Amino acid sequence: MGKSKLNSDHLFHIPVMGTAFTIDTPLKVARFGVSSVVSLCDDELCEEMRQHYSDLYQKEYQPISVKDHDFRAKRITAYLNFLDDCINDQIAQMKQQEFGQQQDLDKYFELLPETSKTKLIYFTMLKTTDATQKATLQDQLKALIKPGSIDVNIMTKLDKDVFDKDRQPIAQHSDALAALRGYALSQLDSSIVFSAGFNRRLYAYIDQFKDFFPDETGYIKKRIVLKVTDYRSSLTQGKFLAKKGIWVSEYRVESGLNCGGHAFASDGYLMGPILEEFKQHKADLITTLLVICNGVLAKLNKPVFTTLPAVDITVQGGIGTHNENQFLLDFYQIKRTGWATPFLLVPEVTTLDDQTRMTLSKSTKDDLYLSGISPLGV
Repeated sequence: MGKSKLNSDHLFHIPVMGTAFTIDTPLKVARFGVSSVVSLCDDELCEEMRQHYSDLYQKEYQPISVKDHDFRAKRITAYLNFLDDCINDQIAQMKQQEFGQQQDLDKYFELLPETSKTKLIYFTMLKTTDATQKATLQDQLKALIKPGSIDVNIMTKLDKDVFDKDRQPIAQHSDALAALRGYALSQLDSSIVFSAGFNRRLYAYIDQFKDFFPDETGYIKKRIVLKVTDYRSSLTQGKFLAKKGIWVSEYRVESGLNCGGHAFASDGYLMGPILEEFKQHKADLITTLLVICNGVLAKLNKPVFTTLPAVDITVQGGIGTHNENQFLLDFYQIKRTGWATPFLLVPEVTTLDDQTRMTLSKSTKDDLYLSGISPLGV
């Protein structure tokens, strides 16, 4: 998929939810230009999903056994490549459709936000009566179709070591490093989200893969997204990676009191002041890190950034209404917002059993409680 993916028309993304709720979400929404995040926590689940959809789509399936060398990374690579191939097929099929048939082709443009220039062209096409002009606009619209990004997530603290027969840790085969390798060796042009804190061993491994570095045009095929709760930790992690020549393309600020997710209250710091700090210091963040990153890239004889690379500040979790969402976009100049729990009610987006979905739809604030079952202890 092409380099245009960085410029999605949509102003929201679908964050990772659990290990399974969004495991196949790209197959459901990416063809409509909507980006979503797949968990890389469970390689066995990735393998099962690849087998399931290979059977469903009548594609060849070669199993990857736990007896295979580096099976965790290989399973993840195979599943991500499978998703990418399937979505490319979906896009190709969509471009063969005719407008006005109430198929995916029309749905793609109808789902775009009202602010989208592409949607304006779509409405113009619908109102055009001249056959030649209409055909020209239709060709233009089909050329503008961009799939949503197949992004992935690694919970950095879930990094269990893997041991050999002598009970010695196998280098670079811990859970998180193997997952990173699986993504890095895939064909995806997308982003990897690091959540749940700073893992020095994992971050030090990123520079082993060329796709995380800019090319001669400054484009990065595989981009780093840090899920953060405050500005200071963003700067710290950004500096650590910049000193390896790795650029952070997005800082994804997550509410500490996340609807349906983890609760990690930020010692009284509210979302508003945190976002205000990003708003005030974004330029300083970019220039500080760019000087460090370019210096390292030059020493490594790799292409340097000749223009300011993109840095997006996004926010997710705890957004309750459209007005709140619009306020975040407008006042804090947020690039995009992430809506998670509401999409658990949408079978066209997430994977969830009907009974649980019905229970969620009927729940009230009195049904919410803090549990201690998180693997992160939060």
